[in-house]
Amino acid sequence: MHAHKPPMNLVQALRPPRFSATIVVMLALVTTACSDPTAPRSDSPQHLSSSFDEVSSSVTSNFPVLANAAVTCTDGSITGAVATFQSSPTGSVTRTSCPISGTINVGNDDAKQAFNDFLNTYAALAPRSDDVCTTLTGTLAGVTLPPGAYCFNAAATLTGVLTLDGPSDGIWNFKIGSSGTGALTGTNFSIAMAGGGQSCNVTWHVADAATMTTSGFQGNILAGAAITLTGGTFNGNAWSKADVTITGTSVSACQG
Repeated sequence: MHAHKPPMNLVQALRPPRFSATIVVMLALVTTACSDPTAPRSDSPQHLSSSFDEVSSSVTSNFPVLANAAVTCTDGSITGAVATFQSSPTGSVTRTSCPISGTINVGNDDAKQAFNDFLNTYAALAPRSDDVCTTLTGTLAGVTLPPGAYCFNAAATLTGVLTLDGPSDGIWNFKIGSSGTGALTGTNFSIAMAGGGQSCNVTWHVADAATMTTSGFQGNILAGAAITLTGGTFNGNAWSKADVTITGTSVSACQG
């Protein structure tokens, strides 16, 4: 990966990177999703759309929570539908004092299609040798970032307030573990959108697991391993190649 160090305040206008399409952009992959949804696939996309409107009604975007096998929610809430790729008994959605406003889909055709679309998107956003991004380090507390492409070479451990300041069509693309491995961990971490920026245009591609604790998260997490949310709020989509566990968190699909 060709990366350069950011200035001290980590704020820099970037030349448009090749991979700066967000998840809402990449979800146009549903137009090329597999015709047989019975087995997971991660094919490379044939076309990338630049319009959020084109993908806002896609199968995958209907599910703010999407997992391979299990979704477990305790003392939380989910606004939207939930899906697992695996069918029962391997696949399951377990709720304890957790209202879900949308449908529950365990291994049905919609769930399988959505998961395959997610795999395609995850593969398309994976780090490549010719990516261009700004390398980040530290907790990002007190940092303000304009739209652009950002990388953590390995794990990211975040806290405090990160401000994303840009117009409504601004795109933020974060890659955690761009060297191949790395987890995303947030504790008392929150994201503030400024200048009209929209949480739907924020993507966090994570090589390994993602864990948010008492955080106010905004954006879409695509995780290569489990997603664990404890307390706080989550405004976005939580899509995992493994399981999603929610405890005391209010989850809603991204707004914007």
